[in-house]
Amino acid sequence: MKINIKCTKATVIRTVLLIAALINNFLTIGGHSVLPIDDEEITQLVSALFTGITSIMAWWKNNSFTEEAHKADCQLKEIKNSKKNKIEKN
Repeated sequence: MKINIKCTKATVIRTVLLIAALINNFLTIGGHSVLPIDDEEITQLVSALFTGITSIMAWWKNNSFTEEAHKADCQLKEIKNSKKNKIEKN
């Protein structure tokens, strides 16, 4: 499997945010508070929310990393557009 360097900006941003959330979560679990909040329970809650929201946001969208996935995305767009055009013509 080849990783395509030509990923969209949105895919890269979602992936980087997910990695940051996971690192933050592991650091918090390990007792290293990344967020400057004194209360440990609040820190864990914020960290868990950050991880959860970022995970959902990162993988809700289709993240195409390979050339084959990008080609499939283009084919899917063409199919959707052709269906939309048929509906509009009727």
